[in-house]
Amino acid sequence: MARVGGRSAWIAWPVAVICAAVVGALVWLAVPGIPSAVSFVGDTLRAATTSLPAVDDADAASTAPATDCRDLYPDELWSQLVWTPKVLLSQNAALPATTTSLAQTLAPTVVFTCTWRTEDGRSISTTYAQVADGSAAAAQAALTSEGFACGLDGARVHCERGAGAVTEIHDLLGTAWLSSVMTDWMPEGYAAQTASRVFVG
Repeated sequence: MARVGGRSAWIAWPVAVICAAVVGALVWLAVPGIPSAVSFVGDTLRAATTSLPAVDDADAASTAPATDCRDLYPDELWSQLVWTPKVLLSQNAALPATTTSLAQTLAPTVVFTCTWRTEDGRSISTTYAQVADGSAAAAQAALTSEGFACGLDGARVHCERGAGAVTEIHDLLGTAWLSSVMTDWMPEGYAAQTASRVFVG
């Protein structure tokens, strides 16, 4: 084996022996604690596993209607909206941004309104509101007369109309009204995903 210039064997050997002795001493001191450490880690992992609720879907919808903007969006849709470049979200109790007279006709009690805006002029405004029971039929008649395509999606009334860059969607069932106005921006499955967070149970 080639020798490296400047390295002294009579210093290297004692240092190596001392290092080996230190490592051995540390191992000897650690050995009694190994069973306890293994037991601790095992107990921690078992506790974490048994404390997790059983969920079939990692992004399962809540059994109660959404109470704020974060609740309204499944995780994937929320991430898509939040990571949109130069986007701003505001939550308030503003009336639906509908271009129809429905907001005055139904006299809703707004739970929350979520408005997303980008610097390039795109926007989405979605309102979840409470209305009088039985308002769906009246809303369907009014919206149909204004050019909306209406029909039943399960038990709820679903109405939709596109005019240029603006798409307007309304869903009503019982006392719940979900209204969305999208300007030059319509994420895939937006209406269905938000409706799944309002019309639950």
